[in-house]
Amino acid sequence: MSVRPLVVRCGAFGDVVMLTTLIRLLHARHGAPVDVVGCGDWTPPLLEREPALGHLQMLDSRSTPYWLCPSQWALVRWLKQRGRGPVYLCDGSPAMDALVARAGIPEADLVRRPCGDDVAGEGMELWPDRWLRMGMRDPAEHYPTRAIADPSRFRFPVLHTTDDDRRDLARWRAARGLEGLCVLFQPGNKRTHKRGNVATASHPKYWPPGAWADVAAAIWRDMPQARIVLCGSPAEHGVLEEIRKATGDDSRLFNAGRELPVPRLLALLQQAHSLVSVDTGPAHAAAALGCPLVVMFGAASPAKWRPIGPGPIQVLGGEKSEASRVRDIPARDVIAAWHRCVPAPRPQPDFSMP
Repeated sequence: MSVRPLVVRCGAFGDVVMLTTLIRLLHARHGAPVDVVGCGDWTPPLLEREPALGHLQMLDSRSTPYWLCPSQWALVRWLKQRGRGPVYLCDGSPAMDALVARAGIPEADLVRRPCGDDVAGEGMELWPDRWLRMGMRDPAEHYPTRAIADPSRFRFPVLHTTDDDRRDLARWRAARGLEGLCVLFQPGNKRTHKRGNVATASHPKYWPPGAWADVAAAIWRDMPQARIVLCGSPAEHGVLEEIRKATGDDSRLFNAGRELPVPRLLALLQQAHSLVSVDTGPAHAAAALGCPLVVMFGAASPAKWRPIGPGPIQVLGGEKSEASRVRDIPARDVIAAWHRCVPAPRPQPDFSMP
């Protein structure tokens, strides 16, 4: 009889994208849906369309004291009720350890993330590859599994869109005059803005508006008909406005920072000609969806964090480790990488409304 495995991971947008590697591997090994404990508004729309997903239990906060956090009570109650099974503890937080212990999960059921994963200079391995290694391990308690001859076939993260998502996107594109060829820019990261304002130039993931404008001009030289869509969260709207003003071409560039809920963003990434991005969660989503991608790294190591997927991906920066800054990457290098990534316009599927 199959037993449902459980994955525990409270992560950022990109972390959740990469976690799909582990979810699909465990589904294949255990022959049962995979339950997940997660957090963040982005987690349900990223995971709920995954066929391997079982129950998704959301947590509002790990750091709030237990007696003040109803979502922690609900989590502990649910963990006690679901019964025993293999638990893949991908979250390194002591607060999560305490919740797991409070729920009475025996150590014999746990597969813990290797301790060296977060030590500086150690664990320089891509997260999907770490999740493959972890997913092939078993807890001390024996639970039946199926043999997996080639776990690497689960290596690429996978995301899914629906017909409803694509219909919503078609309506939005029509309303905004964004039909036809679209190139996406993802300039912001949750740490490159503060209360909606552009971050200081010292931030490792900041790239100046003028550099983005140079890339836009190069794209328009090759594809004058292309629309460039600036992607980001509502809090990043100010970052995107600086770039919009720098390009000086409102007719071909659109700030979508307040108009891209996650399902619409995923459908847009699936259809887009290409994406130019700093190292951030949507870059991982683009890679998972096969969107041609140029991604710029600052202090984070590409050896650990670069996106992977079935489409062409160009990675720039990160060579100086903690001393690396995205602003040190010349626009000409990004333009050259974009040309290598998309030597010809990407065939555009027909996702128009019926």
